[in-house]
Amino acid sequence: MSEAMVAIADLRIVPVVVVDGAVEGLALADALAAGGLPVAEITLRMPNALDAVRAVATQRPNVLVGAGTVISARQVEEVVAAGARFIVSPGTFEPVIRRANELGVPILPGVASASDVMRALDLGVSVVKLFPAAVVGGPAAIKALAGPFPQVRFMPTGGVNAANLHDYLSIPAVIAAGGSWMVERPLVTAGDWPEITRRTTEAVKLAATAG
Repeated sequence: MSEAMVAIADLRIVPVVVVDGAVEGLALADALAAGGLPVAEITLRMPNALDAVRAVATQRPNVLVGAGTVISARQVEEVVAAGARFIVSPGTFEPVIRRANELGVPILPGVASASDVMRALDLGVSVVKLFPAAVVGGPAAIKALAGPFPQVRFMPTGGVNAANLHDYLSIPAVIAAGGSWMVERPLVTAGDWPEITRRTTEAVKLAATAG
């Protein structure tokens, strides 16, 4: 695995964040790091999300910053130029995966079926994002897919929360879980960084008790 994937495997949780601009991005990164989770998947859901990626990449080198909701080859180029160290996509889209591979940046494409997993493997990717995890079967889906694909590792995202985190992380095929419960958008817009840090600290402690 790449250096970024090894770090994600060690951290066990990837916060999926929605921030708009450098100021929010830096404050969020600091709050996560203070809670013991120096990693963030900054989704491209806000107009100035790229500015957030760039700011964290350049000004918070201790935080592993990635870009999420990447759905085109052009966006791959943009997030890599901004400094993203890993990429997350909601689907298994060949142009996106190929461009990430060409640029040498690890990508976790979204999968929801065995066919998706096979496409990812064909494109040289063996760490994937089960999405939307809760909708496509949750932990049971991962266990079922891990049978025919023992070489694949999953990062479930979508419906993951503090109540079911242990259910996911206790599965050997799960490299980490992606979630947003500790970084909900209202907390960001309110600037409630202490609450984000508190939730992050709790999440880290919870993850440490999983198998």
